[in-house]
Amino acid sequence: MKNLIITIGRQLGSGGRSVGKLLAEHYGISLYDKALINLAAEQSGLGKEFFTNADEHVSRSSLRSLITSRGLVSSHSNSPLSNDALFQVQSDVIRELASKESCIILGRCADYILRDNPGLISIFLSADKEDRLKRIAEHDNISIEKARTLMEQGDKKRATYYNYYTDGVWGSASTYHLCINTSVLGIKGTTQFLIQYIDSRNK
Repeated sequence: MKNLIITIGRQLGSGGRSVGKLLAEHYGISLYDKALINLAAEQSGLGKEFFTNADEHVSRSSLRSLITSRGLVSSHSNSPLSNDALFQVQSDVIRELASKESCIILGRCADYILRDNPGLISIFLSADKEDRLKRIAEHDNISIEKARTLMEQGDKKRATYYNYYTDGVWGSASTYHLCINTSVLGIKGTTQFLIQYIDSRNK
């Protein structure tokens, strides 16, 4: 029986993590986000800080000598940074997870990395700006203006990362199986809608 693999791309402040947690609880499967950094660090032998600094961020700097010394060279080129070795390691971790268990993965181009996996259901979550700003401000205990800056920077970083590593367009409906605005149904309503969609797909 194929594993159920749910990937969630999301705008910052759209409630993607909350929806992911509710789905994980419903299906009794694991949710992977920051935990992928620990797994990638363990598998590669590199320090966790390297993956934290590069997390959903395009970086072409400073790691050449370290990556070369660890032998983390892209399989497509002799250049250790041609496809970003850190991304390659994290991609391997994502594929290994998907082969072993049903799970939910937030961001990190997982939908693209697992695009050939028969159990994949890829979702993108957005929300109205007002709801996003309120959620970010409350979560980080900051002002609405600071939340606005964080939101804009976060979306830009995620879009740049996704568009750089994949042949899709971050947030574009044609890139995912399903795109939803969480402001329409709320977090719980969106989760219930997704459960119906997922169950229908798996019949």
